[in-house]
Amino acid sequence: MIRLLLADDQTLVRAGFRSILGDEDDLDVVAEAATGEQAVRGAREHRPDVVLMDIRMPDLDGLEATRRIAADPALAGVRVIILTTFDLDDYVYGALRAGASGFLVKDTEPAELIHAIRVVARGDALIAPSITRRLIAEFAGRVQRPDPGPRLNALTEREREVMTLVAGGLSNDEIAARLVLSPATAKTHVSRIMTKLGVRDRAQLVIMAYEAGMITPGWLSGS
Repeated sequence: MIRLLLADDQTLVRAGFRSILGDEDDLDVVAEAATGEQAVRGAREHRPDVVLMDIRMPDLDGLEATRRIAADPALAGVRVIILTTFDLDDYVYGALRAGASGFLVKDTEPAELIHAIRVVARGDALIAPSITRRLIAEFAGRVQRPDPGPRLNALTEREREVMTLVAGGLSNDEIAARLVLSPATAKTHVSRIMTKLGVRDRAQLVIMAYEAGMITPGWLSGS
């Protein structure tokens, strides 16, 4: 069972999400929050698997609430999906850096929302790779001076190769096919990379790859 916390300052929005998610046997809405502060408290009290987090909320915005949840060692298993609209794209890069596992636009189809929740709960892929890839590429262009950082020295050549493919939005199965590996081996590589670099999920791995200059926007399509 995937436990969920819904954080949005609009009661009708939360009710809509609850109605959609309530029909799924493997999803359980355990708490709701109308402010960022309530979202953080709710995460600590209920320990949900996934938080659906709106950005614009009173008291504490979703970005700061996400940052506090991601920074709390006791909430290491809690994943956050940021809910955004295209006119709020400036928040996306900051949201991923704050510790969000992904993001969705608010007009996402119900089936896509449910799929995204399951994907993030597994921790094995980014949300909506086609959208994620395009938006992260856009904001990665704002990194003026790549900083490889000493931690990347701990990676093997194969792990660096896998990391670039993760940053391109590829799933474990796609990485396995590209490198002629088994999906289990690809997953093991990704897990080891995250452990070595001290990142909590693939979204953070993507941000680190772009900021380190390992790949540039459009790299994958041209390779």
